[in-house]
Amino acid sequence: MKKVLLFTALAAALTSGLAQAAEKLVVAATPVPHAEILELIKPALAKEGVDLQIKVFTDYVQPNVQVDQKRLDANYFQTLPYLKSFNEGKGTDLVTVIGVHVEPFGGYSKKVKSLAELKDGATIAIPNEGSNSGRALILLQKAGLIELKDPKNALATPKDIAKNPKNFQFKELESAMLPRVLDQVDLDMINTNYALEAGLNPAKDALVIEGSDSPYVNFLVARPDNKDSPAMQKLAKALTSPEVKAFIEKKYSGAVLPAF
Repeated sequence: MKKVLLFTALAAALTSGLAQAAEKLVVAATPVPHAEILELIKPALAKEGVDLQIKVFTDYVQPNVQVDQKRLDANYFQTLPYLKSFNEGKGTDLVTVIGVHVEPFGGYSKKVKSLAELKDGATIAIPNEGSNSGRALILLQKAGLIELKDPKNALATPKDIAKNPKNFQFKELESAMLPRVLDQVDLDMINTNYALEAGLNPAKDALVIEGSDSPYVNFLVARPDNKDSPAMQKLAKALTSPEVKAFIEKKYSGAVLPAF
């Protein structure tokens, strides 16, 4: 009888362990810093029975499309304004799970050493995605280079510029393409994740950059049907752990800031 009970207990433990190991979570992320942060917490999640699988993307569209299509469980790369713009434009219903970090958006140049050196008619490259375009233009407005019709319009485009005293020319490109044209434009407005991938140091190289009060927090994003699942909540907790906070502060030296 004792042997039967022991066997039953062992079988139950084994079954439980297999169930935990089978709790797979597939998350999309851009390479830096998102995928690096996910890689950091992967071992800890494995101990909690979550098999975190990281799919790296270099664009901002497919991670959302594939989560919506249930080909992926979640993604980690975007701000709330971008998510809202995407949902409205694509008819999706993706939701935030938890905010993790801020990447201060900045402007870079290899042709001038300060914004004051920008000449009349200088070319400025900005993202062509709604919220990122607005983010770049709002930063340029705060720097005194332009004036927008609505200073708080998070979806502003060059058409929403009210005053452009130096007649700057705007080149609109996909965010991932911006680092590639750094040599070709006078000022390049680049998302920090792409700036880091290109070897730029936002804290040292940016001629203009958002402050630590930036409202553009990067979120873990999922669907309404899985945002509260046990595995997703374990991921959310791990992403906002003291370990992640220390990692961000040490590795990125101000180019990425914890939002928790």
